[in-house]
Amino acid sequence: MDALPMQEQTELDYASTQTATGPGGEDVHVMHGCGHDVHVAALISAAEWMSAHRDQWAGTFIALFQPAEEQGAGAQSMVDAGLTEPVPRPDIAFAQHVLALPAGQLGVRPGPFYSTAANLKITVHGEGGHGSAPHLTVDPVVLAAAIVGRLQTIVSRELPPGEFAVVTVGQIIAGTQSNIIADRAVMELNLRTYSEETEAQVLAAIDRIVRGECAAAGSPKEPEFDFHDGFPVTVNDDDASERVRVAFAEHFGEDLQPIDRQTASEDFAVIPEAFGTPSVYWGLGGGHAEAAAGGEEGTIPANHSPYFAPEPGPTLQAGTEAIIVAARAWLA
Repeated sequence: MDALPMQEQTELDYASTQTATGPGGEDVHVMHGCGHDVHVAALISAAEWMSAHRDQWAGTFIALFQPAEEQGAGAQSMVDAGLTEPVPRPDIAFAQHVLALPAGQLGVRPGPFYSTAANLKITVHGEGGHGSAPHLTVDPVVLAAAIVGRLQTIVSRELPPGEFAVVTVGQIIAGTQSNIIADRAVMELNLRTYSEETEAQVLAAIDRIVRGECAAAGSPKEPEFDFHDGFPVTVNDDDASERVRVAFAEHFGEDLQPIDRQTASEDFAVIPEAFGTPSVYWGLGGGHAEAAAGGEEGTIPANHSPYFAPEPGPTLQAGTEAIIVAARAWLA
């Protein structure tokens, strides 16, 4: 469920040998490079324990398995399919995710935990022609370069110091060969913030800059904007986070460690928002004590690395117990 299109290089006995059909019909290797198999296994185990120990808690425990997180579509698809109709409104919603922390460790914090993410394709138009006569053209490559440079001033010159945001131009596609000036350029952008307000400010700045540079270059057509694969900010409820932290500290002791805000993104927040309920999302360590194959000594391969390999024993143990401990903080 929700594997990534990459070839596993961990050299483990159970390393993935699975393939899937790629966008062009080709076979591509896939692996669980983000720990979603761990999440499923831990939740199944926690549900089994809760079912077998009904004498130790009272209330309703709902085990919810969310697909398609990698595309930012799974949570919304569940809500769109009517999730809130058969499922009663919970008092609290929990989620956990394996991160590049030592196996068995956990971390929880109040407030923003995961950033928003917005992916944006921008097409800017020029007037194509021969490379020997640029004066008869509007060069979209030069236009795109000007936009890239100006975009970098949004964070450094328009946001207050200390306000987090990232604007990345991850791809530019234009032209076919050296002596042809193309008639368009396509840019793929990714931006991340810790608040919807900051995201709106950054998006407005991107729109203003792109349109302004197009006008300055004499672009013959308005730029085109296509938003896709957006993620909301994940914000932990302050009071509920403290309640979970206290329960974790009592049960896990020193394995509960401080954790920073994460610049990755997650669509889980769509579910508690649909129910109108508070939520707590925590990080679960899965890193091997020894360096994985191909990794530097003492490093833990990050999520989406071909060497990503949560250590099964302590990761599954802590992941299962974390769900039970958090649930019993409300249900015991």
